[in-house]
Amino acid sequence: MTRPISLAWLTTAPMNPVEMLPLARRIGYTGVGLRALPAAPGETLPPLLTDPSFRRQIRDLARQEAIRVTDMEIVRIADSFRAADIEPFLDLCADLSVPHILVAGDDADLSRLASSFADLCALAAPRGISPALEFMPWTAVRDARTALSVVTTAAADNGTIIVDTLHVARSGTTTDDLRNIPRDRLAYVQICDAPADIPATREGLIHTARQARLLPGDGGIDLPAILASLPPDLPVSVEIPNQAAHVQHGASHWASMAFDATSALLRTGRPT
Repeated sequence: MTRPISLAWLTTAPMNPVEMLPLARRIGYTGVGLRALPAAPGETLPPLLTDPSFRRQIRDLARQEAIRVTDMEIVRIADSFRAADIEPFLDLCADLSVPHILVAGDDADLSRLASSFADLCALAAPRGISPALEFMPWTAVRDARTALSVVTTAAADNGTIIVDTLHVARSGTTTDDLRNIPRDRLAYVQICDAPADIPATREGLIHTARQARLLPGDGGIDLPAILASLPPDLPVSVEIPNQAAHVQHGASHWASMAFDATSALLRTGRPT
């Protein structure tokens, strides 16, 4: 089954979107994910929020290349979160017709986190945006069960969940946990591989996630089992950041290698 495959921001970061969009189209991706809010302090990002002319350039380029901006990163919900503070980010996403925004849950009070997520969904809905909560083992939303609980408690029609194969393997999430997520609560699946050994520290988990993911088939994650637990029409985001591979192959060629490995996995049901 053919389904949309997008190029995640981290796979080629910090490549300028002016280069990233045409590259993705040449390789065969149908969409790209971009980042306009930082995941960590000091991160260098394209000026999508601050430069209206750059935003127009990306909007026009996406139309010209017939490629969609499928998701935008990253909203972090901590204890002090106020949805109104990120309305400029939501306006940006609406201007670029972005359907999903990636959300990380950093508030240990899950009841308050669900309320904040509901507030975000309420502001996003009129703009045609679905906030997508990603479970990550070093955050307050560490696994699929927690993500589903938060999204269900928020009770917003446009609240969804991202499944990242790395975080499935690192969090103890089971295939049954994935099957228990209703289809209308699933935004997309992020695909990568990684070593079978799970880092023992938070720092180790983050290092792999942001700098050392592997191509499907080059690690120890049971990708076929994860994919078999998810709907076959679920859109795919190829998120495989690897700093060493950028040095060895270059970011552009790495994006092509990632697409080929992911396409083979989706086509055959197993890594090559």
